[in-house]
Amino acid sequence: MSSQASNTTESATSSALDALGDECARIILVATSERPRTAKELTERTDSSSATVYRRINNLLESDLLAECIRFEEDGSHTTAYEATVDHLSVDIGAEGIHVALSQSDEQ
Repeated sequence: MSSQASNTTESATSSALDALGDECARIILVATSERPRTAKELTERTDSSSATVYRRINNLLESDLLAECIRFEEDGSHTTAYEATVDHLSVDIGAEGIHVALSQSDEQ
């Protein structure tokens, strides 16, 4: 594996582990695995400030654990929502270091 590919893998691993190390981010990931949720809904669900929720959403988006989508309401309006993009995560620890493997949801 090239040094650049190794750094990318290490960066993705670190990013995913860092994102999951935060309780607010974990609550967001669980909530969005049930169905797409708006930032307002996630703020209410996490009992955190909207600024904190948006920071965690951005971290999860950058880690490819969350995706942005459009949710259409019954009245015809639409809003930005977020949905989990993974349904399984495995962490392997060995002589080569730590490797995180993400299994993407089939519904994407």
